[in-house]
Parts: sequence; C-alpha cells; structure tokens
Amino acid sequence: MYLYPSLILSVALVAAARSEMVHKSPDEEEEHATLIPTKDMEDKTRLLILYASQTGNSLDAAERISREAERRGAPAVVISMDDFDASCLPNENTVIFIVSTTGQGDTPDSMKVFWRSILQRTLSQQWLEGVQYAVFGLGDSGYQKYNFAAKKLDKRLSDLGAKAIIERGLGDDQHPSGYEGALDPWLSSLWNILNQMNPRIFPRGPESMGPDMKMMDRPKFQIIYHNVNKMQSLFPAVSDLKRLEMQIEGSRFMSTGKKIQDRNRPHCFLQMIKNQQLTRADCGRDVRHFEFEALSAIEYQVGDVLEVLPGQNPVAVDAFIQRCNLNPDSYITVMSFFATAQHEKERLQYFASPEGRDDLYQYNQKERRTVLEVLEDFPSVQIPFEWMVQLVPLLKTRAFSISSSPLAHPNQVHLTVSVVSWTTPFKRKRTGLCSTWLAGLDPQQRVHIPAWLQKGSLPSPSPSLPLILIGPGTGCAPFRAFVEERGVQSASGYTAPVLFFFGCRNEDNDFLYRDFWLSHAKSGGVLSEEKGGGFYVAFSRDQLQKVYVQHKMQEQSQEVWNLLSGGAAVYVAGSSTKMPADVLSCLEEIISKESGVPKESAVRWLRAQERAGKYYVEAWS
Repeated sequence: MYLYPSLILSVALVAAARSEMVHKSPDEEEEHATLIPTKDMEDKTRLLILYASQTGNSLDAAERISREAERRGAPAVVISMDDFDASCLPNENTVIFIVSTTGQGDTPDSMKVFWRSILQRTLSQQWLEGVQYAVFGLGDSGYQKYNFAAKKLDKRLSDLGAKAIIERGLGDDQHPSGYEGALDPWLSSLWNILNQMNPRIFPRGPESMGPDMKMMDRPKFQIIYHNVNKMQSLFPAVSDLKRLEMQIEGSRFMSTGKKIQDRNRPHCFLQMIKNQQLTRADCGRDVRHFEFEALSAIEYQVGDVLEVLPGQNPVAVDAFIQRCNLNPDSYITVMSFFATAQHEKERLQYFASPEGRDDLYQYNQKERRTVLEVLEDFPSVQIPFEWMVQLVPLLKTRAFSISSSPLAHPNQVHLTVSVVSWTTPFKRKRTGLCSTWLAGLDPQQRVHIPAWLQKGSLPSPSPSLPLILIGPGTGCAPFRAFVEERGVQSASGYTAPVLFFFGCRNEDNDFLYRDFWLSHAKSGGVLSEEKGGGFYVAFSRDQLQKVYVQHKMQEQSQEVWNLLSGGAAVYVAGSSTKMPADVLSCLEEIISKESGVPKESAVRWLRAQERAGKYYVEAWS
C-alpha cells in the first residue's frame, strides 16, 4: 500500500501542530491495547458526509473530507448510505455525498436502498428545500457510463429541491493521481464557498493559521491497555481458524464505517492447492493460475468476483514496528505523524500547500512510497498511537475475476492473476501487494486465506444464450469460467454458440490457457465452428505490425454479425485503458458494414442492446 496524498496532507498538518497530547507506554510484557471511541465521536456535527463505496475508495475520500472539516473547526460525521435513514434527509442542513460508480453505471450495493428511497414518486419537488449539498463521484473514464451514479444522484437531489453548493466533482481512475487529481481542487473550492456562505460554521482553513495555533481536536479513539493474562482468561480456547476469523472481524469493525465493506457478503477461508505459472519464465511477465479449496461450503456463479485479503510482508512489518517503537505482541493499526524537526515540518507543510502539489505527486504517487519509507524520510516524526488508529486506512481486499465454474470444480475457486511489478522514475522496484503475496505462497503450507465472494459486472448467462466474448490478457479469466461451464452443460443438453476473441503479446510467451482453449475449439467443443462458435487469437507482437482483438473481430465480421443479429450477448473484459473503447468502435463498424446501415444507426442499435442487457464490460486499470 502506498501513501495517498490525502494522508500526506494529514501528515503535514499534524506535523505543523504543537500537540499537547501525552502518550503513555505500557509494560510491554504484560499488556495489550483495546480501542474504544471517545466522546468526541458523538454526533455533534453540522456537516453530514454520506458515502457509497464498493471497494473502499469512497470511504477513504469521505474520511479525508471529515478530517479536513474538523481541522477547520467544523465537526463532521461520516455515515454509509445504507446506515442512513433517507427520510431524515430534509432535516439536514449541509450534506456532502461521495459516490462510486460500479460496473456499467451501477450504484454501489451500499447505495441501493437509499437510492430507491429518494426515487419514490410521492416525494415532492420541495421535499429537500433548505438542504444544501455537494456531490463528488469516483469513476473510471474507461467505462462508457463514466461516474453515472454520481450524475444521477446530483440530478435527483436537485429535482427534489436541494441546492447544490458547488458543481459536482468527478474523480477518474485514469488520471495519473487517481480520483484525488479531481478531489484536491474540488475540495479547495468547496471549503472556500462554505466559508463565504457561513464563516462561523465553516471558518477559513488551516493554511491561513499560524504554526502556533492548535489545529487538531482530540483523537477519536482512546487506548486502554489490558493485562495479557487477564484478557486470555476471559476467552475460551478456540481453533486457530476461529481465532483468525475473530482477529479479522475485530480489525475490520474497529473503525467507524469500515464494517460496511463486509456486510452481507459471503466470506470464507480458502487454502491454495495449486500455484502454476502460465507465462514463460524468462519472458518478463508473470501470470499465475491459482486454485483454492474452500474450508467450508461456498456458492458462486460464473462472472462473480473473489476478493482476497492479503498478508503484509513480514520484513516490512517488523521494520515498521521497530521504527515506531511498538510492542510486536500487541494488536495494532498503524499510521499518523508528528514531526519535531523544523526543516521536516517545513517540508511537510510545503507538500500540503497548493504550490507543493506537483512535488508531492512526484514524491508520493510516482514513487509509490510506503508508509515506512515516508517515516524514514522524516526521522523526527513520533507517532501517538491514538492518531495512528484515526488516520490509517484499513488494508483493503483485492478483487479478482473468478476463472472457474462451480459445476466443473465444486467447492473450489480458481484465479488468473498477473503478478504486478514495475520500476519507479527513481529506479525503485515495486511489486503489487496481493499478487506478489499469492505468488509466494506454497500450496504445501496450507495457509488460511480470508476471502469474500462478490457479484461482478458480468452476469452468468443461460446455456441457451449465444455469446461473443472478448478478453485479451488476463481478461480471459471470467471467460475460462464461462467456457468451462458451457462444457459441463453441453454434456447434458443444448448450449448456444460461443465466439471467443483472445489476445496476448507472443504465442510462445503468454498464450494463457493455450491447451484449454484449443481443446474446446476442437470438433464438437464449445468453441468449435461445428457448434456455431469459434476461437481466434491476436498475437500483438509476433509480427512487425501490431494485431489486436479488434483486428481479429473485423476479419470475422460476418460471423460476429450473424451471432449479434441472432440475439447474442457481448461480454468484454480486460484493461480499461483503450481496449473497451476500441472494441466498442469495432463492433459499431461491423454492424454498419454487415447490416448496411449508417454508422449512427449502428451506434443506436448497440446502445439498445446494452439497455436490454446484451452488452457487458468488466475493465480494470
């Protein structure tokens, strides 16, 4: 996990303050820490922040806004939308909405009940008169319905009589700084507008305060240390698996709002039974096939997603504990910063200023610095544990498309994972936390892996639905599950044709699941021409001119149109950079060419297919 600019901002502002807090150290051999909310967590706010998050980013943004509001002397409360009674909305004065968009313009699960409530036809156009609001959306411009949930919410609030404080902000995962590239300037404008509207409730920000002024309220958590022997006597003996489950649940419920991420999602523990490299060892890329056995009964469908909670690097954890002078036998949450050296304070304050934003981006995001590296860069930083708990985001789960069929592999889950690694501008080698952790696991060690099953963006198709699948690279993962399931279904009944377009760099290096696809493309197989389907591969770098999946689709335009006109559904999965847009454009050209209609008509026809549930995209950065 790298340190977000918002956390650096917190670092700077906390470092600049002259805190009066006293941190007491316990007897390290006898005591553990328990976290309980202080009275300052009671709802005394004038500013309500409602968030709807699918993966946790909206929660992070909401908590950042809350911290900035409190530093400005405007106490705020952060609530997930599914914890808020929408009928109480007219009683609020100022509300900030932070909303993610999932799938193809869908609202997050935690927003669905709230959204249905404010869509009621009985609500008048004056229902929210007197309520002022602001909406910030988190989305990905690689998707056609970019930030659609935030746009819908903004319009509905306005239709109900609420007054927008500021034009809605739209964060984009495609921006080099992620959603914070838009959040930073949007927040700056928001605070200025709120100050002009009501300077008593929303005073000017910390940037206008002198270094001697106290800018922090009390921390939201109080730490109480307990005697280890006494604590152990309070709990009965439990199995290692149960103890692990209690630790995970306890940590994820510790911070207000974090529990929403895991509510109503089936969770399970998995054990890895296979770790196979799919790419050639010396090709410069490492894509793995993982197989897991569930320790209890699980249910899922093809197209679903598995979210994995990875472990941290033990070496990094030990170094962090040593740097922060923490007791390694305690249960802890990490991060927050107090600097005592003047030059370090000045540097942090510069990073927090508008003038330092570009340098902050270079320092933090371009280099993907870890918390430990930041602490080492600022050795005078001393960390009261209370502020660690308040500022640090929880370790997030990582989501992967499931690449197995439950019909073919009962009680198993398979994943296709690219092990992420890159080099920063200053030649630091970085690796993805979860993918590297999974790649390093030995199936013989039988490690318990906490995971959650989640509905993805690709609904499970019926056996009678013809399919056109486009999945270059690891985008093939869900389609391996689709084809595997069709193979089982075809043994006992009719299945519709499947046309699959796969793409990779080189036939010899990264032709993922070569034998699997070719076996199903043989006579009588799910992907065979005999069954009305087909399997076509684009090797982009095996010739001088690049060849991508859309080129193969154009070569088979008649076959594509035959399936489309026969009611086929299109499923697209893979990188969100250019591929989804290029595939969409290619399909528009194919429809226009093969049906003899103008391009505009082809565009409208394809949009109608999408509205009818015949066009799905699952893309990732």
